[in-house]
Parts: sequence; C-alpha cells; structure tokens
Amino acid sequence: MTLQLAQYAVTEHTSRGRNYPEPPHPYRTAFERDRDRVIHCAAFRRLEGKTQVFTTGVNDQYRTRMTHTIEVAQIGRTIARVLNLNEALTEAICLAHDLGHAPFGHNGEHILNELMHDAGGFEHNRQSLRIVDFIEQPYPDFAGLNLMFETRLGLMKHSTPYDMPEAADDWPKRPSLEGQIADLADRIAYNCHDLEDGLRSRLIDEQQLAELAIYKTACRQAGIDDVRDYVIRRTRLTKSILDILARDAIETSKANLATAGIATLQQVYTHPAALIGISDTSETALRELEAFLMQNMYLHEHLKDTPDKVRHWLSILFAYLCQQPDRMPHYYQKLTETAGLERTVCDYIAGMTDRYCLQWIDKIQTTPTAFDR
Repeated sequence: MTLQLAQYAVTEHTSRGRNYPEPPHPYRTAFERDRDRVIHCAAFRRLEGKTQVFTTGVNDQYRTRMTHTIEVAQIGRTIARVLNLNEALTEAICLAHDLGHAPFGHNGEHILNELMHDAGGFEHNRQSLRIVDFIEQPYPDFAGLNLMFETRLGLMKHSTPYDMPEAADDWPKRPSLEGQIADLADRIAYNCHDLEDGLRSRLIDEQQLAELAIYKTACRQAGIDDVRDYVIRRTRLTKSILDILARDAIETSKANLATAGIATLQQVYTHPAALIGISDTSETALRELEAFLMQNMYLHEHLKDTPDKVRHWLSILFAYLCQQPDRMPHYYQKLTETAGLERTVCDYIAGMTDRYCLQWIDKIQTTPTAFDR
C-alpha cells in the first residue's frame, strides 16, 4: 500500500527538478533514482575507508564513515515514514550527507581548511555538493550525478552542532522537512554510536555516565540495571537512547508542524525556525551528552596526538601534489584546467580513504618516484 504523502512533503510535482532534464524512469521515482545514484557512486564506496572517530583498521567493530551513514539513513527513513514525508528523498540526503568528508574525520577537514586558507578553504558539506555536482562524472553529457534540487538543497543546508551551512542568497533559507530530518538523524546517530564505540574501546567507563539525565532515562526504559553482561548493557543502553530521541523527534515534529500551521512546501522553506526537532527536555539532555563526549572521548588522552599526526601527513601530501600535479590521476590533472591547482589537489586528497592517504605518505617519504599512478 502506498502512503499518501503530507501536503508539505516534497513530491516530483512540487520539486524544482534537475539541472539537466531527464525523462522519467519506468519503475523508480526521481528521488529513488537519486538514492541509487549516491549508493553507486565512487565517493560513497570510499566512505568505508574513512574515519568516524577511530582510524579505520584499528578495530573492525568501530564505526566508519560508511556505517555511520547507513545508521543515519535508517533513522531518517523511520522518522520520514511516520511523518508521511518523502522517504526516498530523506534516504538520498542521509546517504549523501558525508560524501565530502576528508580522510581522518574532522581532523582531516580542519587541516585541509588550513591548507586551503588562501584558496577558498574546505568544508565537508560544501564538498559533498561539489562531489555530486561536479567531481563524480558517470554520464557522458554532463558533470555530476544530476540530482534533484531538493536532494542538493539538503546537502547545501546540512546543519548540526558540528555542521554550519554557509549563507547563500540563491538557495531557500531552510531545507525541506526531509532535509531537516537528515540533520537530526545525523545528530542522533553519531551521539549514540560514538558513545557505544567509546564504551567498546574503554575510553569511557559506564560509571562516568551516572549523572547524565539521558543515561538515567535510558537505564529505566531498557531495564539496564538488570543486565550484567557488559556487551549487552552497552548495546541496550545506546539503542535505548536512540529510541528515546527518535520517538521524541517524531512527536515533537508533529506538534511543531501543527502549531506552525504548515500547509505547503514553500512555508517550510521560509519558516523562521527548523520544524523537525526534539523537545526542550531532550535537547538539554542531548547537549549534556554531547559535552560529555567532547570532554571524555574526542579529547581523550589516547586521541590527543591525532590532530598533529594528521596535520603532518596532509601537509606533506598537499605540498607534494602541488609541486608534482602530474602524479595525480589524469582525471584530476585535467580538472586543474577549470578548478585550479590547489582546489584540485584538495579534491583529490579529500576523496582519499585513510589507508590510501597513508600509502601516499609512505611512498613520498621512502621512494617518491616509485608511486604507481
């Protein structure tokens, strides 16, 4: 049975379409095609080898940028379906939201931004849009994936406490509700799974959580006090927090939409505040968890030297490729003609997996002329 979408959901009828018009597909909607184009693109595959918090390869149980993305999509689909919004569009935005991430997570992003200080900087949301609009080139007649406007808008306006979209007069003030769901699903996902990976790694001890409001609520809801197995406790705790936040997001968003009297997509775009959100109580609890993770995990003693290592690696690689751009693949060499040298080198490095980047560093430091292009 096909659900009737809400009147403020994005549909093909209300969409602004693609930059390059295409005929409809016989058995997939335009937004299902967007989702599939993201899944099949090279940048999506490389997310498997990119850091979430822990460098890939350290432990196969930790999240990668790929598994994080899949978890975001699962949460986003659930919220969109319950709210009668465009599930395929939500999933497409969720799956594409981190395509622009550099190797080594946010550390890599910050270092690339420093290296590109005089050439436009680097920001992973802007890079995600650049990838789908320009860098991926699977079609003979145009650059990019030619995604629907609303999918691209969701990437352009992606916003969390760690993601601040740039102002742009030629874009709507806010993304669609589907894009707002992707924002919140991202925030829910990374806080819950980073907590679980922190407990798994033993960087965080569960006793440290005792005073967090959301921990207390999750323990009551999931009956954690009766569970003795450490692995099961860890898993049930974080899944309970996820469930609390997702349920709250659904009920709060329903209330927000009703209170605001939203009846059209245009009203969503121009509304002064996001309409997809969580209650004040959950917001306070989630901010408390975020502050806890920052202090006790992301800034942990065992991870404190990571930024310096990443700065060293990326600085070496950036300088080397700017001096010897012919070492890049021919595709990127050609891009320098339109994008410029530094931006193209940044594009190339940003697309690398952690492991491939380290292979480059090793070759440069040992036998720089032997690197096999």
